[in-house]
Parts: sequence; structure tokens; C-alpha cells
Amino acid sequence: MSTLKKNKRQKRAKLEALYGDIKPAHGNSVTQRGKPKYLGGNGRQTTGVSRRLFKRNVKKIRVLENGRAVRRRVPVSAIRSGLIQKPQVVDPFAVPDMN
Repeated sequence: MSTLKKNKRQKRAKLEALYGDIKPAHGNSVTQRGKPKYLGGNGRQTTGVSRRLFKRNVKKIRVLENGRAVRRRVPVSAIRSGLIQKPQVVDPFAVPDMN
């Protein structure tokens, strides 16, 4: 096994530990017809099952990693919970305070 693959895997593992797994999950989309029994019908009949992806709610933002600002795809749940540290935005034309 080459070192390049190993380094790539290690880097991916670090990102996964920080932001969680952002890969989509697989599932089924079920199409049905009919009226449920509890509503007085004969029951629901499945007319089709197709594969689908449950995609994570991710947003591309700038985050602080090892003191550097980098752009990453991060789950919105991690942003809301405060796990992500955003870089401080500095106004480029502001006069610095001399206090």
C-alpha cells in the first residue's frame, strides 16, 4: 500500500472526527395507493419501491483549523450546536484602536 493512500485516509479520518460523516445514507422511497384501514379503507397497497439517498444538510463555510481559515463542507447541525469555530472577520479598511 502506498503512503499517499495512507496519508489520504488519515486526513479523511481527522475530518470525519471533526465534522462527522457527511456522506449520504441509502434508503427506499415507497409509493403506495389506497386508504388506510383505520380510516375505513381496505388497506394501503405498495405499488413501487425505488432506491434513494438521504443527503446530509451541509453548508460550505470557512472554519478555523489549526489556526488557519479553510473552506469546508460542514453539517448545519454542527454549526448550530457550536462545534464549529468560525474565523474572526476583520474590516480591511478600519483604523486600529490605539488604546
